[in-house]
Amino acid sequence: MSIILEGFPIQYIMKDQLADFFRKEFPFHQEGLEEFMASFEVKYYKKKSLLLSAGQKVQELCFLNKGVVREYYQSDKKESNINFYDGPQFVTDFSAFNRDIPTFKFQECLTEIEVRVMAKNTFRKLLEKYECGGVIVQRTFERLLAEKEKSMYRRLTKTPEELYQQIAAEKANWLQKIPQYHIASYLGVTPETLSRIRGKIR
Repeated sequence: MSIILEGFPIQYIMKDQLADFFRKEFPFHQEGLEEFMASFEVKYYKKKSLLLSAGQKVQELCFLNKGVVREYYQSDKKESNINFYDGPQFVTDFSAFNRDIPTFKFQECLTEIEVRVMAKNTFRKLLEKYECGGVIVQRTFERLLAEKEKSMYRRLTKTPEELYQQIAAEKANWLQKIPQYHIASYLGVTPETLSRIRGKIR
């Protein structure tokens, strides 16, 4: 049964968001785009649910429609945050998804989230059917590599204070939506050190 929002079924609102994303990011023609979007199904997860766990094979293409997700590594009972997602975008571990290998990452829902997912075999059939669909994989990997290199460069060359200033300038929404102790983990400092950094910048 559809959930109604301001007179419109919610699946149509979500579909428009997904369509806008693909029209902007990928050159699908209309027929391919409509079939691609129709192949997603809606899923909801509660706060603190795990969307992904290390050692798990990634069997679905996952698009975050609403909510906040943190991505992290875990070893010896220590968690290290590596990324946050808080807007319409893919949250799939594309490297594990495309190579059919287990992921090394965990993804936790920091809020209730709403996602659209597509089974891997369905996705691959669509790539075969529409040549331009291959652009999704190519561009996504290019973006992931660029983001990984940028993140690594910043972590190796910037101080935690400088990294915090860059977050404030480029991703201020993180500071509003994500608990400070998770931001501290992302910066590689303690919550106390983060408090001192924030106090110095204000």
